[in-house]
Amino acid sequence: MRNNFEFLDLKAFLAVLDLGSFNEAARQLNLSQPALSRRIKGFEASVGAQLIERTTRHVAPTQVGRELLPLVRRLVDEFEESILSISDLGGRHRAQVTIASVPTAAFYFLPRVVQSFNEKFPGIRFRILDLSANEGLDAVANGEVEFGINITGAARPDLSFTPLVDDPFVLACRRDHPLATSKQLTWADLTGHPLIGVSKTSGNRAVLDRALTTAQVQLNWFYEVNHLSTSLGLVEAGLGISVMPRLATPQVEHPVIATVPLTAPTVSRTIGLVERRGGRLSPAAIRFREMLVQEWTTY
Repeated sequence: MRNNFEFLDLKAFLAVLDLGSFNEAARQLNLSQPALSRRIKGFEASVGAQLIERTTRHVAPTQVGRELLPLVRRLVDEFEESILSISDLGGRHRAQVTIASVPTAAFYFLPRVVQSFNEKFPGIRFRILDLSANEGLDAVANGEVEFGINITGAARPDLSFTPLVDDPFVLACRRDHPLATSKQLTWADLTGHPLIGVSKTSGNRAVLDRALTTAQVQLNWFYEVNHLSTSLGLVEAGLGISVMPRLATPQVEHPVIATVPLTAPTVSRTIGLVERRGGRLSPAAIRFREMLVQEWTTY
């Protein structure tokens, strides 16, 4: 074996076999297909053997490729993990975590975890796509992001869903509202107050409507918006009260907005991590995923 290969050659070898596609591997590595093919051929020349069998429909490792795969994976992981542990690089390396998150998690909860992660690994960049539930699932499935924070996904065969926390719906109102001082409320207590809700195309609205229909509870929405952040703005302006997941409300005491638990019934959505089946996370994403799980256990 000649040692005239580059680190990106190893990454290209792993990406092609992990994704089972030259097209997907080229896109993930931000390479053209010819450039990716040259790297694979160069790596094979360095090893002195064919490593990948490729046809128009099939990509698979050769016998030599299968034997080399765990060694290459270990080399890449150890190198990238070593880079992550070096805190004095001052952001000169270009590791990046790319995730899709439902906006309600991205608005209040996610910044706290990102801040903790940046304190430990200051050189890691983030690309966060705040997308609706369905859009987030698609972004994970097509490889646009490494993983997602979502409220659904278990039913899709191409995705895995790891539940993390049950997030109950609560009342959000101004602190000077008559309901704000209550320890808890029933849905019937909301009658007669202007209600602000998200549109029927929202995943949160679907969860809420299913649960309340089963419980034979009917709400009369006075305002309808596309995003829960808009609901909070209307609440803060004193235009009405809103029902939203606790995760979508301020996580520390807010000077204007108060939240009150809702019962009879208690309605919750399940927040979790969505990942591609058979996909592989980068070392940076693995560390961030671990931190997310740890933070959520204390939520």
